[in-house]
Amino acid sequence: MDRFEAMRVFVAVIDAGSFVGASDALALSKAAVSRHVADLESRLGVRLIHRTTRKLSLTAEGEVFHARCEELLAGVEEAEAEITSVSGEATGILRINVPFTFGHLHLAPLWVEFMALHPKVTLDVTLADRVVDLVEEGFDMAVRIARLPNSTLISRQLTSARLVLCASPSYLRNHGTPAHPSELAQHAVVAYSLFSMGDNWPFTGPQGTLSVKVSPRLRTNNGDTCRVAALRHQGIVLQPSFLVGPDLIAGTLVELLPAYRSIELGVYAVYPSRKFVAPKVRLLIDFLADSFRMQAWPG
Repeated sequence: MDRFEAMRVFVAVIDAGSFVGASDALALSKAAVSRHVADLESRLGVRLIHRTTRKLSLTAEGEVFHARCEELLAGVEEAEAEITSVSGEATGILRINVPFTFGHLHLAPLWVEFMALHPKVTLDVTLADRVVDLVEEGFDMAVRIARLPNSTLISRQLTSARLVLCASPSYLRNHGTPAHPSELAQHAVVAYSLFSMGDNWPFTGPQGTLSVKVSPRLRTNNGDTCRVAALRHQGIVLQPSFLVGPDLIAGTLVELLPAYRSIELGVYAVYPSRKFVAPKVRLLIDFLADSFRMQAWPG
């Protein structure tokens, strides 16, 4: 029995929560996955997994063995990455977390280009707006949009964008155009609920900085929903230029209060602080930085 392969299969079963899930993840038959685990239990002389028709759970021995297997497998992967860093060739699975809207609009086309340049890399891309724990959840890197990156991570800025206050021409005809940020309190507002500033929207204008408390008519954790609501004349939005820029160019949305600028955001590649950076991570970050170097977001 290949001990390393058996440990890899065992960890995959626990990570997937089922033998079928591990079979899909490893491109092995369910029978092969079951055989690896059964052989491993037979060799060790203990049961590692409680099996029921509804779920799997680790035994006490399985908990200890699973933790050690994860450490050993991570060590092997790190050793391989350290060796391949000498040649600089990108190989293996690259797990990436990216924001939903930015990932869909601006990163999705780039994955194909990167894979064409590095055919030995397999990309595993997760789109989610929540801030994931890269180490705990097993990501090699992430793309994050923020005023400042997390200080516990290594980061490289790829590009920037700003939050743009805008609304549709039809909404403005029916409800008037605000002449000062303070007038936003009298307008229908569609708010992005994951903003760290909440309902207090910040601006910098001729008289310095100010913050305006808005009363959203609609609140959502998805920027695309904010944009569609604005295009359907439902109110004023504060959204990043990489999302609403094309609408501003087309005239379907109109920028408001251009003398009052809101937050400037950085788009960062972030990865855990380690002794070395695997070639697959370094090459992807370089590729993304080059791809965005000439990018100027409308708005």
